[in-house]
Amino acid sequence: MKTKILLSILALGLIISAFGQKSSMELTFTAGNNGQYVPMDSILIENLTQVGDTTLYTPDTVLVLEYITGIGDNEAIDENTFSISQNYPNPFKGKTTVNLYLPEKENIKIICRNILGSELVHYENILNRGNNYFNFYSGNESYYLLTVTGKQTSRTIKMLNTGSHIANAEKCKIVYTGNNGNVNGFKSYEANNGFGFNFGDELKYIAYTDVEETEIIDSPTGSQIYTFQFNGWTPCPGISTVSDIDANVYNTVQIGSQCWMKENLKTTTYNNGTQIPNIIETDAWQNLTTGAYVWYNNDISWKDPYGALYNWYAAVDVNELCPTGWHVPTKDEWTTLFSYTTSEGKELRSCRMVNSPQGGSCNTIKHPRWHENSINGTDDYGFSGLPGGHRVYYDGAFYSVGFSAFWWTSTEHSSYEYDAWSLQLYFDFDYVFVSYSGKRLGYSVRCLKN
Repeated sequence: MKTKILLSILALGLIISAFGQKSSMELTFTAGNNGQYVPMDSILIENLTQVGDTTLYTPDTVLVLEYITGIGDNEAIDENTFSISQNYPNPFKGKTTVNLYLPEKENIKIICRNILGSELVHYENILNRGNNYFNFYSGNESYYLLTVTGKQTSRTIKMLNTGSHIANAEKCKIVYTGNNGNVNGFKSYEANNGFGFNFGDELKYIAYTDVEETEIIDSPTGSQIYTFQFNGWTPCPGISTVSDIDANVYNTVQIGSQCWMKENLKTTTYNNGTQIPNIIETDAWQNLTTGAYVWYNNDISWKDPYGALYNWYAAVDVNELCPTGWHVPTKDEWTTLFSYTTSEGKELRSCRMVNSPQGGSCNTIKHPRWHENSINGTDDYGFSGLPGGHRVYYDGAFYSVGFSAFWWTSTEHSSYEYDAWSLQLYFDFDYVFVSYSGKRLGYSVRCLKN
């Protein structure tokens, strides 16, 4: 009889253990287009069932989920728990909200840093018990690390700003917006940064690249690999990406018989390792007859959306501007592209536009994009022409970002200083201009595979 009772107790214990233990699954994310790898910037994971989210920033593309398989509580939250919420919304555009719950009155420090660890903003105050609310206003950074420190605890959350290239963005600031004395009414740091998940929850995964985004919705039942499919262009066979000497990575696009970079060049170093002069001063730029580059408005935050602006002398420098195996295209090679695409401007321009009639990811205020009154780009071949603007030589001023795109060819029109061939797309004309321009102008560069 005792043996039967003992066996029954052991069996009950095994059942409770089996139904109360934590399990985990690994979700791995990758992206492709027609079998070619596509590099991602970040992946937002939203729990549509529990209304929570977390973000992976590449090269981190694996999310480990822990969940309760049966009986048991998943670390209940009470009024004695120091808790910080994940900011919401996340990603955000310029402004987001963070909640901090304190079990007692204490002195709190909040420091926000960029991804390189540089301190951007500091807030310190004695806060009362209960829920404390803050608004965070971003600058021109894409990623932020916000750390909250109390007398015994420190917590950090990651925040993604998708409005990082909005012109004239304010400096970072943290604004305290109030307190209520209620017991913790939001998910804890552990629940948000560990990402609360129960078996059967429906999740949405959103993958971001520099210029596009796509999503998958699923209820995972075990470890698996998700592959995001980006459509709209065909990468060059066997060469989905190419890197320059500065380690900037570019997607490629196959258009007819030609293999093009899908983005404008960003390098600040010639391919043989020689630095390209960054000429900020107006007088110096006006008188150049050698290679140089600038960022639009002399502001490096324009690097990622539009690349650098080079004078023509940099485009044809013997040290070579493009990566090994690539070159600045000639006028005839640009003409080959236009002949294949019928030279309609809308077919070569990105669909990204303010108030785009196509909706979806085409409709955006985030740079890179075209002005709201622009010709509607269809980007039929994946060239994704974007309006990086230009720098003039006579007064060194910058013009037309968001309105016009300019690219150098390597073909000289004449030895006269004002004559080199270039290509232009304008926001209000549906065709490509092939013209000659002053060699001292600052234009974008696209590289073509040899």
